[in-house]
Amino acid sequence: MNNDNEGQASAGREISRRLFVYNAGFRVRRLRRILALDGWRLALGRPSAGDFVGVWGQSPYAHRGEAMAARTGAGLVRVEDAFLRSLHPGRAGEPPMGLLIDRTGVHFDGRAPSDLEDLLNTHPLDDTALLDRARGAMARMQEAHLSKYSATITDAEPPAPGYVLVVDQTRGDASVTASRADRARFLEMLFVAREENPGARILLKTHPETGAGFRPGHFGPDDCGDSVQLYDGSLSPWLLLDGATRVYTVSSQMGFEAILAGHRPRVFGTPFYAGWDLTADEETLPRRRRRLTKAQLFAAAMILYPRWFDPHRDRLCALEDVLGALEAQSRAWREDRRGWVASGMRLWKRPHLQKIFGQSSADALRR
Repeated sequence: MNNDNEGQASAGREISRRLFVYNAGFRVRRLRRILALDGWRLALGRPSAGDFVGVWGQSPYAHRGEAMAARTGAGLVRVEDAFLRSLHPGRAGEPPMGLLIDRTGVHFDGRAPSDLEDLLNTHPLDDTALLDRARGAMARMQEAHLSKYSATITDAEPPAPGYVLVVDQTRGDASVTASRADRARFLEMLFVAREENPGARILLKTHPETGAGFRPGHFGPDDCGDSVQLYDGSLSPWLLLDGATRVYTVSSQMGFEAILAGHRPRVFGTPFYAGWDLTADEETLPRRRRRLTKAQLFAAAMILYPRWFDPHRDRLCALEDVLGALEAQSRAWREDRRGWVASGMRLWKRPHLQKIFGQSSADALRR
């Protein structure tokens, strides 16, 4: 399927823009390939005024590229993972399924404009075919339980419905910093959730990277009580959203998914999905001047803005192709995650089975 991004990529390849990078993260093969397909030729050294400097969002190392762009007059390009990233977090070694390549700002920092904010402000977003694609893709994401990280379970007993969902994020996350938030802000959000929902059960949803032991969050056991429970399970976020009466977040992508699931989340930061009359906002975002439907928000953020990549065909692709790949990967992971036991296998067959099923099958074969 062709889309606007593929056309832009073709134009980019003809121009072959030089992108100077000063961060080792750009050595990741998948990342370099997506940038190349989008028309960016990575380079080292000192750029000229007609070149561009690439930085990873607002990472701690972005200042190197920002300073070089300011000194040389080169353009600045900020790169981030797309909103459907991979099966597992990137810290587990998985490359992204797409990139957000922004020449104006960064999508999660509402203090300044970005290409995504400009799309949401100025694009007509009234094409019937585009909005039909958006509605279809939203339904597929919910049906297949796809999220930024899609290795989530669907066969566990969810918490009893009727709770208020308060979403935690990792400490030092760039979108949290951009929203000028810290632990005090998260505690304020929890206080407001309790005040606005007296007597309600409150579920504090930890971030997947916190649950995996990569980075700490803002909430812990000390923040829990009779009506407040910490939830660090791997249940699909769509199932958690189904059981929630209200959703509170600072800037988590789960706030975006809450909109798609029919909620009007209470937002304490400045994420891309705030300010379009789809959220109850604590912050004022005066540049955002439109009232959007969730299909329009989704069309801009998930179809028009990202550069999606098909690793099987080695090409840029449409969102629907990425959905198909992630549907297959997440289904296989959910079916296979507990492993398999092969009993009564002859000794000569065991190394061949281990090659097919992976090293984790060795213990089962020995039993």
